[in-house]
Amino acid sequence: MNTSSMSTCDIKIWHTWALAITHEAGAYTEQKFNAEKTGGEPVIPSPNLDTDLVMACDRLADVLIKAYKNPIKMQIDIARYSKLISPKNTGHNEEKEEKLLERCPPGHEGTKLVDKPATIIDVSGTIIAWYLLDALTETTQNLSDPEVSASLKGPSSENILKAIARLAAIASAALRVMHPQQYFAGLRALSHLRDKALSKELPQMPDTLQYWASVFNSLSIISNRETPNHRDHLSIPECFDILTTMGNYSKAQMSMPSLQLEFRIVRHGVDGVEGDQIAWAWYMRDSVHIYARVPSCGWAMVEVHILTTV
Repeated sequence: MNTSSMSTCDIKIWHTWALAITHEAGAYTEQKFNAEKTGGEPVIPSPNLDTDLVMACDRLADVLIKAYKNPIKMQIDIARYSKLISPKNTGHNEEKEEKLLERCPPGHEGTKLVDKPATIIDVSGTIIAWYLLDALTETTQNLSDPEVSASLKGPSSENILKAIARLAAIASAALRVMHPQQYFAGLRALSHLRDKALSKELPQMPDTLQYWASVFNSLSIISNRETPNHRDHLSIPECFDILTTMGNYSKAQMSMPSLQLEFRIVRHGVDGVEGDQIAWAWYMRDSVHIYARVPSCGWAMVEVHILTTV
């Protein structure tokens, strides 16, 4: 095995890892985003990225720019809001949620329908969410077809991880633009996990990490499921989860009643759909970061994106 690595400060990414391609895709997407934001020179992609992946990153950068230029400002203070929520609060108690909404209102009456790419920003300039409509190319959606009820601990793990690598790269590339601190925290955690696995003689972990193409450490795949309003209480409050949906379906809406928006600290749910839908939920477990001794990242702020234009 080629053990040479590319280094990003204290982060080592081995060239044999699928994550190495993800990292290059993220760098290209970030450069493309910044160039379009500032009117800079055209960005040349790495020769290590295939044509379909470059086209997928181009589409993603375009939608990220549209979202960045369409901020929806709320009166809620998301950091203060998160402190009012018990770690065990799943968001299922409607009475408690009504009281929380009265205490932390979003600043507008009724429910707003968001039907184009947007960023949701709180009163302090914290980015609560990015809504990226039509960010995935058709090729990306068609490539992502993992086995039903398959386990990463079994003999099919390599094939499964290779099947989801493209979508993993796109989700990670989006995160590099949306929340750079979280992106590099995830990258650092995976790098440290390899070192720990080698020191504790856990051979299966380095083999699995070789094919894991996401900076996120957790993934749930949900098919044709109507999800009640809930809060992902095991997620890191300051971090983004990424939910992608694909399939031949219509009339699907995602609701965020905490913000009184249609389209964890933010409560959300997905309505039933007509047709077939697959939802991919990428997220980070803080327990993994603690084990890997990776410091917590802060909230994603608008000022970070403003500073990159200077």
